[in-house]
Amino acid sequence: MMAILFLRDMPGSVRLESGSDKQLVNNVRLSRSWQGDVCQPTLTNLNASPVRVREVVLFHGELDLLSDCPWYGEGYQMLSQTSGSLMMPESIGSYNDYEHYKLEQRPPFLTVYNLLTLQLVPTRHLLLAFTSCRRFNGLFRINPDTFEVVLDTEGLTLQPGERWTLEELMFTQDENRDALLERLAERIQHNHPRLTWPEVPTGWCSWYGYGPEVSEQNIQAAMGAIGKALPELKYIQIDDGYQRYLGDWLTPGTRFPRGIQALCHEIRDQGFEPAIWVAPFIAERDSQLLKEHPDWFIQDDKDQPLSSAAISFGGWRNPPWYMPDGTHPGVQDYLERVFRTMREEWGCHYFKLDALTWGALPGGRRHNQTATRVEAYRQGMAAVLRGAGDDSLLLGCNAPLWPSLGTVHAMRVSGDIARRWSTVATVAHETFWRNWQHGRLWINDPDCVVLTNQKGSKLTSDEIQFHATAIAASGGMLLSGDRVENLSDEQWSVLRQLLPLIGQAASFDDLSQRVGRVQVDDGQRLYLFNWDDRPRDLVVPLDGGWRLSDLWSGDDLGKHEGAITLTQMPPHSARLLLATPLAD
Repeated sequence: MMAILFLRDMPGSVRLESGSDKQLVNNVRLSRSWQGDVCQPTLTNLNASPVRVREVVLFHGELDLLSDCPWYGEGYQMLSQTSGSLMMPESIGSYNDYEHYKLEQRPPFLTVYNLLTLQLVPTRHLLLAFTSCRRFNGLFRINPDTFEVVLDTEGLTLQPGERWTLEELMFTQDENRDALLERLAERIQHNHPRLTWPEVPTGWCSWYGYGPEVSEQNIQAAMGAIGKALPELKYIQIDDGYQRYLGDWLTPGTRFPRGIQALCHEIRDQGFEPAIWVAPFIAERDSQLLKEHPDWFIQDDKDQPLSSAAISFGGWRNPPWYMPDGTHPGVQDYLERVFRTMREEWGCHYFKLDALTWGALPGGRRHNQTATRVEAYRQGMAAVLRGAGDDSLLLGCNAPLWPSLGTVHAMRVSGDIARRWSTVATVAHETFWRNWQHGRLWINDPDCVVLTNQKGSKLTSDEIQFHATAIAASGGMLLSGDRVENLSDEQWSVLRQLLPLIGQAASFDDLSQRVGRVQVDDGQRLYLFNWDDRPRDLVVPLDGGWRLSDLWSGDDLGKHEGAITLTQMPPHSARLLLATPLAD
């Protein structure tokens, strides 16, 4: 029996801030109450004096697992995920929490956040996950020999006699990894009811065609092309670049001489819905917001606005950024006013919220010094929600995942797409690891579909079809990212074919993510991927007899029973098949 299976019997501990009287910890009581596979911990100060609690270790102990045990660890931030094995962990994307965002790492441990799964043997999976994130951030420190289950209490003061209800933890195992994740999603929704939206959004986004140089004319040209070719793409998303400065969201830049309100009204007049990009927790140095209200920002030790570069990644455009403080009443009023203005005056009911992590980074001093960074972030998001109203969709991006639970309708689950194979593959992997979240925690956004090459990009036709198939397998949002006025009839046809495929996320047969399935009324859809740099034969198990057809080409592949073998699938290619059961 592997040691981790005895988790309930493992000890816990409390770590106080450095300089604390070491004897005080003896009278800080950690209680762990189990109900089925869910643990509710509490912390009580039995001392006559206050204590500052740095972190609570709910469980710690030894591991007895094979060094090549496959695993998955969630990141604090949207861009961070870890897989591979305990002995050889691998960052799935190009970024991770400790190198890129400078979050704490404690050798010899690797730190992952809020969700950890282990494949103990091929038919046995184990899940450890926090099912709430109201106040404290949960993390797992792990190496091939030992592990800790930790809540970061950020040095907050626990008063004499005070009792904290800590974040809830789930510990369970099953033969089916998807079943574990479904159970986790149910419990998360119990603690953080998800914001629902009646449909999976479709539309177009300006970023991958024009970047921050987008203009009013670009938006109009895209809208005109979509109106002629595929008006079912409902939302016209004006991404970063419309504003004068980051932080001054109601002040348009020079490429939008009529202002954004007039453009949004034009979009609605053309039968579409306007969507707008906003980054509520950042402002650049030249913004009026920072100049006029420096006290609204997270402060440094000199009572000046804290630069994001001093504690984390400084920002991808016009850095360093400064971070509005979600606990400050002025910031809350400002955010509520910005989103109410966009909703009531601009007629915008879709908001892409980017750079959200900067509202929940450690470091600096906030207006409310008793609030954790999770609380500060959620207070700021509550102000956004008040302004946006009940009839608007909020899409999170570059977000702290678990702190965002219950605050957004949709969530980007991958890094940015780019027109090169390495990025197409990475974005697909990132998305597929989070397919279980779609329709349970939020609507997943796999980022835009791009069907054209631009200067310097070299996607092959197989790689573009792989990318389109991955978008379909995500079940999530469908936003075109091309300069759509340049799309060919064939490329419009791909978008048209994708529209009815969204909504249901594929479940994969195993961790290789080669064979994904979605059950549909007339059978099942099979999403088949060759990630390799060489051709390969792919054997697809079939339960019973089926007639197969290729959804992209329309080819009839005939009748098959027990399995189908796709011989010599080209490198970086994908197939999307419809399997219809044969009549008895």
